[in-house]
Amino acid sequence: MLKASQVAHTTADHHIEDPVDQLRRVDAERTPASETGWRSAYLTRLRWADATALMVTLLGTHLVRFQLEHAGLHLGPLSVPYWIVGIALAAFWWMHLGLRGARDVRLIGHGLEETRQVVSSSLILFGAIAIISFGFEIPTARSYVLIALPLGIGLLMLGRFLVRHRLVKARYRGEALSRTMVVGRLGGATDLIKSLRQHPTSGLDAAAVYVPETRQPMPAELQRIKLPTNALPAGERPSVPGIMAACQEHDIETVVLSSNVPLSTTEIRHLSWALADAHIRLVMDTGLTDIAGPRIHMQQVAGLPLIHVATPRLSRSRALTKRFMDVVGSAAALLALSPVLLALTLIVKAHDRGPAFFAQERIGQDGSRFRMLKFRSMRTDAEEVLQRLKERNEGAGLLFKMKDDPRVTGPGTWMRRYSLDELPQFFNVLKGDMSLVGPRPPLPTEVEQYEDYVHRRLRVKPGITGLWQVSGRSNLDWEQSVRLDLYYVENWSPVQDMLILGRTLKAVLAKEGAY
Repeated sequence: MLKASQVAHTTADHHIEDPVDQLRRVDAERTPASETGWRSAYLTRLRWADATALMVTLLGTHLVRFQLEHAGLHLGPLSVPYWIVGIALAAFWWMHLGLRGARDVRLIGHGLEETRQVVSSSLILFGAIAIISFGFEIPTARSYVLIALPLGIGLLMLGRFLVRHRLVKARYRGEALSRTMVVGRLGGATDLIKSLRQHPTSGLDAAAVYVPETRQPMPAELQRIKLPTNALPAGERPSVPGIMAACQEHDIETVVLSSNVPLSTTEIRHLSWALADAHIRLVMDTGLTDIAGPRIHMQQVAGLPLIHVATPRLSRSRALTKRFMDVVGSAAALLALSPVLLALTLIVKAHDRGPAFFAQERIGQDGSRFRMLKFRSMRTDAEEVLQRLKERNEGAGLLFKMKDDPRVTGPGTWMRRYSLDELPQFFNVLKGDMSLVGPRPPLPTEVEQYEDYVHRRLRVKPGITGLWQVSGRSNLDWEQSVRLDLYYVENWSPVQDMLILGRTLKAVLAKEGAY
């Protein structure tokens, strides 16, 4: 849990003399120690990680393509050794990542966006190399490029993951955080502070809050962190000098404006200038929730920066892409896991002489019904016993779950712990009833009790795994499960599916929330 070091209301603005000028005077002394210290160290590690990854890439590419032979790139009468070509390419690649913003401060700690920047920058660079080679008839070894590109992207992503993992661990310890002040009305400010404290990986440490006077009772979230009640005088609005004075008082490095901040557009513009002069970052909350970055586009209309939110739509081409990934992935999984499937079939069958598989009716895309396959992990009379156990339900909302369910067999206990009972669902994926990634497949009795908005989770095929699987599984309550499923439905992308599949392996091995 992120610890807030100090949360306080600010006092009246007119008692402070020239706060903007004061903040500028102390900024030269404050910034290097607090603001740029951990960021500079992080960016330095990132530069070294990129440089190491690219040098290993080009060295490995040279050894794979040319072994120890002497090879050169012929440029007319001049022959340039390929080891020099590799050094030059690594240098250009490294600089290109910086020029394209792949090492921007705004990407610190944001793995998905950082990956997009690395991949797009690398593809643009190699696209330019291909165009130049074709246009000037430079006889570049195609296999050299084909090896260097995927190897380089892979090593760059690995290096950045290691650097980012170190940063995340530091943030959970309360380090490498930016002292943050939330500005807005009490309700919006409270929601923001709650979100920041729940997600320490954001790097924003709620250190102060700036709100106008209110007669509303102080929220429990702010009472727990001892928020003083002396706010701005009744009827007085926040002002730019007052906000800047509060930044100086609490040694603020980032200011977050809530979506209901009581400032005019002119005041926000002047505040952004003052914060920029003081080297303080400005972040604005749009009020939008559960919308992925690729759906948000900034548009300049009549001089105003308006946000366009793309309509979620699984087009035919995207649906075909997802289906292709499902067929290839499920076929490969069944082929690779065939010995495991056979062994589990024999174990379940031998335990109590009952059937090895259990087929249960579930609801699929657009309300269609199908039979979902699993290895049988319960007694053959599990449905009859269920009626006597419903009062002991420990599940989330409509879901029945028990940590020590007496219906579970001996083999079923360890199969569930490692999700081995779900392996037959790859047959459902291959058939087309399910997807590798998607919302949890619900029972018909659950769907009958859905509220109207929850039916949106049926717009895509259910999945073997999903955001619910990698975010806590059975430890999630009903609202959290629904929210994750709806987020997936609204923001599907192939990259997100790949990331979820990768995180699933970690979640299964950790056995968290599996029962």
